[in-house]
Amino acid sequence: MKFGYTITYVPDVAASLDFFEKAFGVPVKFLHEGGDYGELETGETTLAFASTHLASAHFPEGYVLAHASKHPLGMEIALVTDDVAVAHALALTCGAQEISSPKKQPWGQFVSYVRCPDGLLVELCTPVSG
Repeated sequence: MKFGYTITYVPDVAASLDFFEKAFGVPVKFLHEGGDYGELETGETTLAFASTHLASAHFPEGYVLAHASKHPLGMEIALVTDDVAVAHALALTCGAQEISSPKKQPWGQFVSYVRCPDGLLVELCTPVSG
């Protein structure tokens, strides 16, 4: 097995891709012409977005909408950066909601949390040093 990608279901795929490009500097890799699916250029493992329309087709019994939940879902996407404070501030400027401001962890890593307009929880963190 190999971890291939994470897909988050969102109300507006193009808007989520645009947010990630502006807030985190992650370029768009692909947006399907119908607008129901798109991917970011995130390296070997892909971060993708799919429409809630597709989610409804895949999960006819229902699912939890990240953007409609009062609290973040019990999962996160971690983005590694050398300057968490700058990345955090830019994300807030682009429309993210602050969950936790940048803090130095006991093991030396700086970490913050933001919630994207589509509801996705993002950890911004410095690399973990050995």
